[in-house]
Amino acid sequence: QVQLVESGGGLVQAGGSLRLSCAASGRTFSSYAMAWFRQAPGKEREFVAGISWSGTGTYYPDSVKGRFTVSRDNAKNTVYLQMNRLKPEDTAVYYCAAPGLPAVVAGTRDSRAYHYWGQGTQVTVSS
Repeated sequence: QVQLVESGGGLVQAGGSLRLSCAASGRTFSSYAMAWFRQAPGKEREFVAGISWSGTGTYYPDSVKGRFTVSRDNAKNTVYLQMNRLKPEDTAVYYCAAPGLPAVVAGTRDSRAYHYWGQGTQVTVSS
């Protein structure tokens, strides 16, 4: 049974930093692109970062580019999201996502391309 478990969320002041982790089990995702999404209350789920299987390709929307950094450790089957200079508008539940097939292109922003999802971790940024 595949599981993705996020951790590292919390409450932080604007301008602060958090590092999220996503530990996968039940399948080795070293040959799969991975992604992070977020969803704020009343809003659609939004792509915030993608990473290629090797980690050499990373992808971000303009809203987080230069502030968020995605990375991975394939030996640990874990993906990370370093979030710096956080803003109140970054407040959301953050989800790790993995596709069902390795053919999904890294940086795909459509949430329907991802088959496995974590339970989410809350990030709250106070002003």
